[in-house]
Amino acid sequence: MPESADELTPGTGIFGPSVDAFDERVDQLLEIVRSSKTAGRVFLAASRLGDFSVVWHLIAVSRAMTGRKRASQAFAIAALLGAESLIVNQGVKRLFKRDRPTSSGDDRFEVRTPSTSSFPSGHASAAAFAAVVLTTLDGKKSAPLWFGIAAIVGTSRAFVRIHHASDVIGGAFVGLVLGLAVRPIVKLMK
Repeated sequence: MPESADELTPGTGIFGPSVDAFDERVDQLLEIVRSSKTAGRVFLAASRLGDFSVVWHLIAVSRAMTGRKRASQAFAIAALLGAESLIVNQGVKRLFKRDRPTSSGDDRFEVRTPSTSSFPSGHASAAAFAAVVLTTLDGKKSAPLWFGIAAIVGTSRAFVRIHHASDVIGGAFVGLVLGLAVRPIVKLMK
């Protein structure tokens, strides 16, 4: 049984060396892709659009333009994203004090410098959460689109080296759990 929350932080405790090795291996694989200018543009844009869940708010607004019901859904999506962000950034992240792989990301990519713990990734959490919410609203056939965008946003954070890969996985897990928790509410919005 862990004696403190710090022992639960990825990269520490009994599993620390394994998590560190996993993160290092993923970073090595991403380094191969970082040499691609196209990949750099895509992942940098995804990382920036993930700031403050901008991408998900833009999607909600674009959906709102297609009908009155979706317009009301846009406000609900914004409120749900705000609640998710509050839970993750002011709640979950405070339980863990994990250092980021770099303080301001890879020098090749200009990103906003976060002030919170590295674990879990708030971008990945919001992305997975939004994908669950949007799939619930739009049906299972939309899942590849929403989860595809979520995967790009989440991966972008390890790509720009502002998160470890395990932070992204942890964030995606938290977002999925929170998304599934609000599904009954979201179904009422259909």
